Amino acid sequence: MDELISTLEQIGIVPVVVIEREEDALPLARALMEGGLPCAEVTFRTPHAVEAIRLMTSAYPEMLVGAGTVLTPEQADEAKAAGARFIVAPGLNPRVVEHVHSIDLPMIPGVCTPSDIERALELGLDHLKFFPAEQSGGLAMIKALSGPYHTVRFMPTGGINPGNVRDYLSFGKVFCCGGTWFVNKRLLSEGRFDEIKWLVHEASQIVHVVRG
Repeated sequence: MDELISTLEQIGIVPVVVIEREEDALPLARALMEGGLPCAEVTFRTPHAVEAIRLMTSAYPEMLVGAGTVLTPEQADEAKAAGARFIVAPGLNPRVVEHVHSIDLPMIPGVCTPSDIERALELGLDHLKFFPAEQSGGLAMIKALSGPYHTVRFMPTGGINPGNVRDYLSFGKVFCCGGTWFVNKRLLSEGRFDEIKWLVHEASQIVHVVRG
């Protein structure tokens, strides 16, 4: 887990992607790699997630590919078999967390309340997804939660954009952010991978400026 968190912290912004067509997986992975964010959280929101993970990890073994929106142990098993190196969920399901740990993968479950955080701590987790970030109070809420839960660090996701990502990344309790603005459905559906690459580069430069 420590190695994963260190890598995510260096990358700074995790591209959260929804793959509607398997043929988009490789050109997207190339755009992410060349743009400077060598990472992807491939969400289990479509039936193409498993094959997309398999394609990305096979073509770019140096890329950090994880599975997002993992809601069941079965999905976690599929993700690991495809080559996923970490698991992310929108919420905290103890059964899923325990299963992911049993198959020796790190997991970042979602939280947005003190009770969620306490359940996570009980499961031995202190690096958590804050979701949906902006709708749940944004950076102000993270700062408030960081008072009593000072050992916890967050990956805010949901509503993160070029206008607020600098503020999130500047706060020490945020180890990385999840972002979609540079990999949105419209860009993917229109095959605009050169534009995606440029937007990814801009995002990576934000990380560089904020974190050096």
